[in-house]
Amino acid sequence: MKVLIFEPFCGAAGDMVIGCLLSLGARLSFVKHVVDALSLGIELKVGSVERGGVSAVRVEVRCEGEDAKAEAGGRDYAEILRILESAARRGSIEQNIIESSLRVFERLAAAEARIHGVPKERVRFHELGAYDTIADVVGACAAFHDLVERDGIEKVLSTPVAVGGGFVEVYGAPRGRKLPVPAPATLEILRGGCLTLRGGPLEAELLTPTGAALLSEFVQETVRFLPEMRVEKVGYGAGAREFKAVPNVLRATMGMLEKSSDEAGDVGLLKDEVEVLETNVDDVTGEILGNLVEVLMREGALDVAVLPATMKKGRAGHVIKVLTKPEDAHRLARRIIEESGTLGVRIIPTKHRLIARRRLDTVKIRIHGEERAVTVKIAEDALGNVLNVSAEFEDAKKAAEELGVPVREVMRAAEEAARRRLGRG
Repeated sequence: MKVLIFEPFCGAAGDMVIGCLLSLGARLSFVKHVVDALSLGIELKVGSVERGGVSAVRVEVRCEGEDAKAEAGGRDYAEILRILESAARRGSIEQNIIESSLRVFERLAAAEARIHGVPKERVRFHELGAYDTIADVVGACAAFHDLVERDGIEKVLSTPVAVGGGFVEVYGAPRGRKLPVPAPATLEILRGGCLTLRGGPLEAELLTPTGAALLSEFVQETVRFLPEMRVEKVGYGAGAREFKAVPNVLRATMGMLEKSSDEAGDVGLLKDEVEVLETNVDDVTGEILGNLVEVLMREGALDVAVLPATMKKGRAGHVIKVLTKPEDAHRLARRIIEESGTLGVRIIPTKHRLIARRRLDTVKIRIHGEERAVTVKIAEDALGNVLNVSAEFEDAKKAAEELGVPVREVMRAAEEAARRRLGRG
């Protein structure tokens, strides 16, 4: 699998993203053509600089004429949409680049709207509405799509994003008042996405809202470390500032995974990163334990088991075991403590689990002349070979009650229908 992996160990900004992609081989002539097609009187100046001993591509946006500079202080979200939609109508920019750019500005506008409590349509960008930010967004989207299409990139990953630390002045806050890094807009953009952040390594704002929005658009999955791969290209995009401790660059690596990062050997199963939470309790009622299972599953646990156990001094008790995604472990551990009254939760070291791909399908069954739709879960390996088919119990139960037959009969009919559709009947 051909992959592109961003390594934002010193954060990211719009100019760093473009520089990084150009360094990897995106065509400068194509990116300049796309930016020119905006008809905003701006141009990209591209050169090579050194940051902490690392040679990197530096991108700067230049405004032509005083009118462009005067208007660069800010504009409404609606105005930015008009600029992009006008370019789309003229056909001067490819549709996939326009769509990516619109999604990036949608992220920026949604973040600002949530922070300031106003409708998205009324959001007014200030430094984010300047021509250089518009050029950064559209230029980065152009470079990204050029690279993906020409090099056949199949998946885009990122290591955790360094956001920096300390405090930063934020537009709209009272003069002289600063807010902690990351800035509110940056944090809003990261919320709910696949990117993970970490503080440091410097006391400075390393990740800008534009950088966060671009990475959120491009990246499909965060990995803790670089996976096992054969490296083909490495690119560096330079930031505007120079730091002594860390090179102010965004690095990206392109190469081939010898196997899919999710595929486990030749058996076609998938690797799923998990952690196991465990605690012992000896004074919790069955009703509390039953409710705990429901609460944990509702809040994101992958699986919950409660096992009977003999505790010290021969007391009867239970072992609570919870399977969870690593990012949910601490939150669910706290929930276990709150619900059960236990004083501590162990995290059991687990490398990963091997799982089948799962997808849902709907089949129609006919019993006693009446037709019902039932959802089935299909388990497959990485090559699409079917490993198992099972009817979803709640659907089958509802159909059984309506038809007046045992639920086992409905489940059997649904599974047989699914297997026939899959060619396994």
